[in-house]
Amino acid sequence: MHVSEYQRGVDATAIGRLAVQVPGALVSLGLVCSIALGVFGTVVGTAVVLAWVASGLLVFHRPTERAFARYVLKLRPPTAQERARLEPVWNEVIARAGIEPGTYELMVENSDELNAAAVAGHVVGVTTYSLAQVPSSNLAAVLAHELGHHTGGHAWAGLLGYWYSLPGRLAWAATRVLAGLAIAVTGFFSVAATGALILLMAFLAVCVFIVAWYIAVPLVLAPYLLAYAGRRGELRADQQAAELGFARQLAEVLYHFQVQEEATKAALAAQGRQAKEPGRLSRLLSSHPDRPTRITALQPYLGLHR
Repeated sequence: MHVSEYQRGVDATAIGRLAVQVPGALVSLGLVCSIALGVFGTVVGTAVVLAWVASGLLVFHRPTERAFARYVLKLRPPTAQERARLEPVWNEVIARAGIEPGTYELMVENSDELNAAAVAGHVVGVTTYSLAQVPSSNLAAVLAHELGHHTGGHAWAGLLGYWYSLPGRLAWAATRVLAGLAIAVTGFFSVAATGALILLMAFLAVCVFIVAWYIAVPLVLAPYLLAYAGRRGELRADQQAAELGFARQLAEVLYHFQVQEEATKAALAAQGRQAKEPGRLSRLLSSHPDRPTRITALQPYLGLHR
């Protein structure tokens, strides 16, 4: 086993993901500062703000990761039988990648879907369906793909960016709910009042864009840029799996999904219905490239054998 110099890292995709979420994190910081200092005063409020800033380090705290994976993502430690099935496959993957055993932790999700996930900083989750139904060589390709997310820093960068932008997201959601309630209430009394309220909200939104365009514009573009970064991250993880010698097996997994989609479309067509194709906006907001794109990207590796 050749031990890689870097057991974990950060690539351009992870850096881009973090950069895109900076405006949201700044808005969240402003909200946390305003609420903490306003409610608790200068001394205690400053401590609260510093605690929130430092809380991002929990992304790299393994007990916290396990708790997050277990109670939020509903993953669990593998049983003895599952471990006997999973560990030889995983050991083959990390041996090829030069990753030391114990760097990452395996967990299992009770699901009847073929799937796996790179979680936080150290967890790789895999579904019970994948363990029971997917051949070992193809399962290794799936795990190599998830390892690529970890070694590229995609998992922790995504979670860190999401965590620091969460207060801003919650505030925006609350604002939308309150605006909807206000419009509903005014609509009950007067159509003119509803129109005036909508015009006022539109005026305030325009003012925000004019005064703080350097924050507002990136916030509007952030979902599209994050989705683009996600697609690039998927292709990069595919590339790592291919470089480890799993190109053919990963292509087989992708073909499997593609055949399933085509079978679903055919079944709907037989019933006189048509599968709904994603629109341009949906494709722009998708965090995964379509499967033909991923399979095409693997073509240069399919003639190589390791």
